[in-house]
Amino acid sequence: MTRHVLAVDLKDDPAIVAAYLEHHHRVWPEVVRSLHGAGLRGMEIFMLGRRLVMILEADGDYRRLFETHAASHPRVAEWEALMKAMQEPSPGAAPPEWWTPMRPVFRLT
Repeated sequence: MTRHVLAVDLKDDPAIVAAYLEHHHRVWPEVVRSLHGAGLRGMEIFMLGRRLVMILEADGDYRRLFETHAASHPRVAEWEALMKAMQEPSPGAAPPEWWTPMRPVFRLT
């Protein structure tokens, strides 16, 4: 299993930030089932201001996992489009990255 840390920003609109948080208090069941089914072992999203940081634990390439997830069900595709409409790539993201991998700097072992 591999851990990935990714970042994206929410758009600079308090209504969008509030909507994003509200949606994540009630994640659609199809989305949760799809994430598990695609091979995701764990996921956490943290927020600071408009910056979102997602920590994933997955078997294999997280990009393929999310492609499988997004194609798994029409409701999942709808959710992903809705979430993306609220987001924008973080500064320094290289196109076509959306959720951008963060570079490890330090790890205490």
